[in-house]
Amino acid sequence: MREEPITLSAREQKRAWVLTRVLAGQWTQQEAATTLDLSVRQVRRLQAAYAREGVAALVHGNRGRAPAHSIPETVREQVVTLARTTYAGFNHQHLTEKLQTEEHLAVSRPTVRRLLLAAGLGSPRPRRAPKHRRRRERMAQAGMLLQADGSRHRWLGPDGPYFTLVGGIDDATGTVPWAVFREQEDAQGYMEWLRQVLQRAGIPLALYVDRHGIFRRQPRAQWTLDEELAGGPLPTQFGRVLEELAITRIDALSPQAKGRVERLWGTFQDRLCSELRLARARTLADANRVLWAYLPTFNARFAVPAAVPDSAYRPLPPDFAPERVFCFKYARRVAADNTIQWQGARLQLLPGPDRLSYARAQVAVHEHLDGALTVWYHDRRLATRPAPAEAPLLRARSEPRPASPLPQPGAALPPRVPTTPPTGAPPRPTAEHPWRRPFSPNNPSLRQKNGQTAHADRPPVLPDNGILPATTGLGNPDPTTAEDTISDHLSGQNH
Repeated sequence: MREEPITLSAREQKRAWVLTRVLAGQWTQQEAATTLDLSVRQVRRLQAAYAREGVAALVHGNRGRAPAHSIPETVREQVVTLARTTYAGFNHQHLTEKLQTEEHLAVSRPTVRRLLLAAGLGSPRPRRAPKHRRRRERMAQAGMLLQADGSRHRWLGPDGPYFTLVGGIDDATGTVPWAVFREQEDAQGYMEWLRQVLQRAGIPLALYVDRHGIFRRQPRAQWTLDEELAGGPLPTQFGRVLEELAITRIDALSPQAKGRVERLWGTFQDRLCSELRLARARTLADANRVLWAYLPTFNARFAVPAAVPDSAYRPLPPDFAPERVFCFKYARRVAADNTIQWQGARLQLLPGPDRLSYARAQVAVHEHLDGALTVWYHDRRLATRPAPAEAPLLRARSEPRPASPLPQPGAALPPRVPTTPPTGAPPRPTAEHPWRRPFSPNNPSLRQKNGQTAHADRPPVLPDNGILPATTGLGNPDPTTAEDTISDHLSGQNH
């Protein structure tokens, strides 16, 4: 039977060389132990095995055997297949968690990383070279500071629409109280987010935001008339909400200043996008449903304990009415007919129990997040209804006139009249032209018409009683012929 060749490592070759000299009597066991860095007892054991089995005794007994804790080949193939199909795009840590919770495969993150790298699947999220930065210490209590921001991204995949994720993170614990997907970053989205935070945790002490126009008026923006009368810029709608809730607004001067919420978006754009793809989310409503189901998992995974266990969130007052705070408020002056203008329409204010007329009063129109409208006078809500529409005013408008109608198919076109462009100077009236004569009621030339006298041609002058007397000759009135004279006068004008 042919024996298989045995490959010895450099260490094993050294042991064979030393033991050969010990067996030949050239070295002592003590000298061999010193050279091999072993004890004399170990050298004695190796010498006996070497003399009995040869170089095969120097080979480790586990050579060629599969380790007892090795991953079976079927599991290796399953991990690589899932990483390429179901969980494509998941990072190594996220994939490891999904394999443990969903596929019930107990593999570690280094094992998953080693298997994927061996299969040519690197991490989908490349990391930049680290830079030295000093982080700000976390706040001591939860609720002392919330970092809020919006992230515009293709959350449903590279071919999906752009959505904006509006949310925030607690600076002390790293938890996300609430978040919501919106079509765009707007004040209504931040109002909805803050309202849910108040209902779930309470009123925070401060809010760390960027210098977006939603949170403050831009310094270079032109002041309105109300701001000029007030002597300074007025708060925005969301800024007014913060003032009514006594929440301090802190403006960040750079994205790095609010790094926790920026890193949160990086984590969400990695993990949340994978969760949305796994759930086959296609619409904004689907994305919000997956987001709200994922937030407890995220908080359980990434939350850190605060330095002080007590919460700094303030409880809501017993008489707190969120619909009166989280809305858009506009001031209006009531007209004399107890109506106010709103978006091109009019609202009629009805009489109240304490006041029958609100003419010339200053009221506030509240536009709520669901689109409803309410009118308030001080702390009383007024009853309203749509005012009757006003009659339209017809007036000439500076618009082009409609073109002439086109001829019907088959109809003959009207003959075209040739026009001769004018040449030379325009003609001037002669000296005998009536335009050049001075106007005088007694001008004989103006009193001649078709051979009639001026008395028969001149328009009659009615007396105060409204009856035109008839004349015979030049001045004798004849009442019996007054009607005939007027008829003759009118018939002469018609001629």
